[in-house]
Amino acid sequence: MTTGDVVRAAGRDAASGPPGAAAVRLSGLGKDYGAVRAVDAIDLRIEPGEVVALLGPNGAGKSTAIDMVLGLTTPDRGEVTVFGASPADAVRAGTVGAMLQGGALLDDATVGEVVGMVSSLHRTPMGVSRALAAAGISDLAGRPTTKLSGGQRQRVRFALAVVSDPDLLVLDEPTAAMDVVTRRAFWESMQELTSTGRTVVFATHYLEEAEQFADRVVFLRAGRIVADGSVAQVRSLAAGRTVRAAVPETPEHVLRALPGVVDAELRQGSVRLISSDSDRTLRALVQEVPDAHDIEVVGVSLDEAFVALTGATGPTPTDEKGATA
Repeated sequence: MTTGDVVRAAGRDAASGPPGAAAVRLSGLGKDYGAVRAVDAIDLRIEPGEVVALLGPNGAGKSTAIDMVLGLTTPDRGEVTVFGASPADAVRAGTVGAMLQGGALLDDATVGEVVGMVSSLHRTPMGVSRALAAAGISDLAGRPTTKLSGGQRQRVRFALAVVSDPDLLVLDEPTAAMDVVTRRAFWESMQELTSTGRTVVFATHYLEEAEQFADRVVFLRAGRIVADGSVAQVRSLAAGRTVRAAVPETPEHVLRALPGVVDAELRQGSVRLISSDSDRTLRALVQEVPDAHDIEVVGVSLDEAFVALTGATGPTPTDEKGATA
């Protein structure tokens, strides 16, 4: 760690608010859009230095909660604090950096000029060259923003989020539009940044990202928290197992009707059952499908826990603000 890093780390400690203050605290948080309750009485405390993934199906309340943490949306009920301050005060102080979905970039400027403009708005930025390096786009500094791919535009948005040298990074679907190689490079950059003690909150649809990079995962469903803990703890909360078997000529509806089955996937005579009670499911499977063979029972993965806890098998037709897709 360089002397500059030590100074920044000291500043990060000083900026963390009153002793014992949470990096993010949501208390009884609620937000409605007409008849749609997007966020419903959420209580959540995120400690400084944690990397937290927000997971949930479309319409679960993730983006609305993020908007309230950033002060972009006013809660109808409850309170939000960021390092003991209001979201607006934290943003003004440069304590928070945000990477939102679809943030616009200036069309008549280069990447370096855009990042430099945002850097100039902050009192103690990390500097343009360091922000570009953190985002892995130093080679794009002179390129016009109109000549960027979707993945490159996301990396520029990330540089804009970190250029203030924030204590808290809030990322909404940060790797959308990135290919596999770019996503991997992005998270390598993120790990370097979080090693200096930054707090990170990110919403993602890529469950493997949460499994690999988050200290903690929070599952949301219908505006409420349904699970909160480490990946291992959330798996155990799902209280589920995966039952796999070869089931020749068995209709899928028969398998879905087995006791304890939360979800079923049938392909070419083999089935994968996510079960909340694998013992009951297994006994019923052997009874209903006597020809079943090659049976195995294993613990659930994070994506299977997601299905068990949220009841989500795909996108929902309504977004958080009540607009029909």
